[in-house]
Amino acid sequence: MLFNDLRKGLSVTLKYLFTHAVTCQYPTQRLNVPERGRWLHALNLYEDSQKIKCIDCGLCEEVCPSKCIEIIPTENEDHTKSPAIYNIDLGRCCFCGLCVEVCPELAISMSDKYELAGYDREKFIFTKEDLIKVGLEYNNNKLQKKEGEL
Repeated sequence: MLFNDLRKGLSVTLKYLFTHAVTCQYPTQRLNVPERGRWLHALNLYEDSQKIKCIDCGLCEEVCPSKCIEIIPTENEDHTKSPAIYNIDLGRCCFCGLCVEVCPELAISMSDKYELAGYDREKFIFTKEDLIKVGLEYNNNKLQKKEGEL
């Protein structure tokens, strides 16, 4: 009985020993991430005026289960609201995507940037400027992919 179990286990091992490996060699090869993956947050801008889409409604801050979003509002000279400070602490974020779903202006989205490792906690706090830069890179990459498909 013991030898039958050993024989079955070794037969499985030998079967997979001579097959092609499916491991990705990470630094040189990168996986294609899903298009709707939930990775790093990005703030979006209007294409015509390059102003931030966020109207500072505070819904993303309220719906966040880990309370990692901090928004401090300001009023512009044309009496519209926009965030003076928009910080996301990715060390606390659970990447649930609720902030993206609740945003009425589609101001926040999830990008395809997934390499978020770091040694300091301060590097996990992304400011408004950082998130806008990620959003610009993400939207440019999406445009290049669409042009490549055509």
